[in-house]
Amino acid sequence: MNSTAIGRFIDDLIGYDYILFGASFFLFLLFIILGMVLRRKTALSIIILLFAFLTLILGPTLGYVKMHNTMFKNSTNIVSQKELTFTQAIVLMGTLVNESNVDFKSCKITASLYKTSANKLKNYLYSFKAFQEMSILEDAIQKGETREFKLIIEPFTYTKEYNISLGAKCK
Repeated sequence: MNSTAIGRFIDDLIGYDYILFGASFFLFLLFIILGMVLRRKTALSIIILLFAFLTLILGPTLGYVKMHNTMFKNSTNIVSQKELTFTQAIVLMGTLVNESNVDFKSCKITASLYKTSANKLKNYLYSFKAFQEMSILEDAIQKGETREFKLIIEPFTYTKEYNISLGAKCK
């Protein structure tokens, strides 16, 4: 297995992704050929060629995001969180609901901790970079199933105010 981000992305592709990428490339070629056939009508040819390149770039990108958000739809909820007294850790109890029409082989549930501030601009900037993350893997989640989980975030040494965000990426 490749350890690079591109290698992991390629390893995680499913059959529908290849169909989407192939169809986008086929449409790109079709529009390029149509633009060359209509080369005598310059304005129309340029519009078709621009549309071809938009199809090549936006088709796979937006299609991938939309398809995965639809096929692997899930929701996570934090049931409780408790900062332990004698150990530098937070125990996070939560639920994961499979809201899609397919069974999940596995879900990577990630809790991210963010700094908070009274300044709205700082809060906005803090939301881009978690200062600590912890993940667990849940296997074999059937469609419509609600799975309870416990996630322990350690070592947790931050003493100021923070927010916890919970999310899951399923396949």
